[in-house]
Amino acid sequence: MNLTALKERASLYQQVRVFFARRNVLEVETPALSQAGNTDPFIDSFSANTAEGLRWLHTSPEYPMKRLLAAGCGDIYQLCKVWRRDERGSRHNPEFTMLEWYRLGISYQQLMQEVADLLHTLVPHLQKAPRFFTYRDLFLETLAIDPHVAGEAELAACAHAQGININGVMPAQGWRDLLLTHCVEPQFPSDQLTFVYHYPASQSALAKVEQSEGQWVAQRFEVYLGGLELGNGYQEQTDAAQNRRILEQDAAARGNDIPVDERFLAALETGLPECAGVAIGIDRVLMCRMQVDDIKQVIPFTWEVA
Repeated sequence: MNLTALKERASLYQQVRVFFARRNVLEVETPALSQAGNTDPFIDSFSANTAEGLRWLHTSPEYPMKRLLAAGCGDIYQLCKVWRRDERGSRHNPEFTMLEWYRLGISYQQLMQEVADLLHTLVPHLQKAPRFFTYRDLFLETLAIDPHVAGEAELAACAHAQGININGVMPAQGWRDLLLTHCVEPQFPSDQLTFVYHYPASQSALAKVEQSEGQWVAQRFEVYLGGLELGNGYQEQTDAAQNRRILEQDAAARGNDIPVDERFLAALETGLPECAGVAIGIDRVLMCRMQVDDIKQVIPFTWEVA
C-alpha cells in the first residue's frame, strides 16, 4: 500500500469536484453494468451473468451520460471505475478510473482549453502553456509526410525508413497509428501538455467531422503529457441516424458479439443537444502529478492482487 498515493488521489478528487462546482457542472452517477455494451472493435468488454441475463461492464459512461443529456440534465461530469479486458502494462490496468464530462453549447476548441485548465490544476508542476497541433501538422513536422494524403505504400515506406519493420500487409490507418506512437508521440515535451486535433475522418468514432485544408477530419482531440495520452475529446455527433450507422458497423466488424445499445440510440432520437465531451484517465493524471512512470504506483490494489 502506498499511503502517499492514496492521499494524493483523495486530494485530486476533491480538486476535480471543486473545479466543476465552480462551473456549475453537475456530478452524476450511471450504471456500471448494462444490457448492451461498447461495440468498438478495438475495445473488449468484461461481461457478467445475472439472473436477468448477460450484462456488460462499461468501458466508459458515455452512453448513459448522453441519455441524461438528451433528457435535459445540462452540463454533467462523472468520476467512476471502468473496465477494459486485456489492457495491462505500465500504463494500463483492466480496472481504472475515468473522469468524463460534457459541456453544452461549446466547441471542442473551447473544451481543449478547459481540459488544459483542469490538468494544470491537478498537475501543479506544469508551468508552460499547452501546445496545440493538428494531426497533419505533427506528421509534416516530424516525418515530412501528409497523413491525410499518403497511401499505404508511402506510409509503409516512411515507417521502414524510421526503422519500423512489420511483415505482412497492413491498412493505411495501421501505418498511421504506428508512426504516431513510435515516431511522433515520443517527440512530445515531458513538461508541457500537447493537444492533437483534426484526426482523420476514419477515426471520428462518435465525433462530428468537418473539412479542413481539403480533407475531411474528425472534430476530436487527444491530450498528452510527454508521450502519455491522458484524454480523448469530441465535438459530439448529434445526428441519431449517424450514431446508429457507426454502432451497427462496429458491431458487425466484431461479429455482433455485443448488442447495440438501443436505449442509447432511442434517447438520441429525442434529441442530443449540441455539446462537446471528453474522457480523462485519472490514474494516468495521478502518475503525472506524482511524477512516477508505472500505474501500479498509484493504484492500491492492481489487477494481479485485487
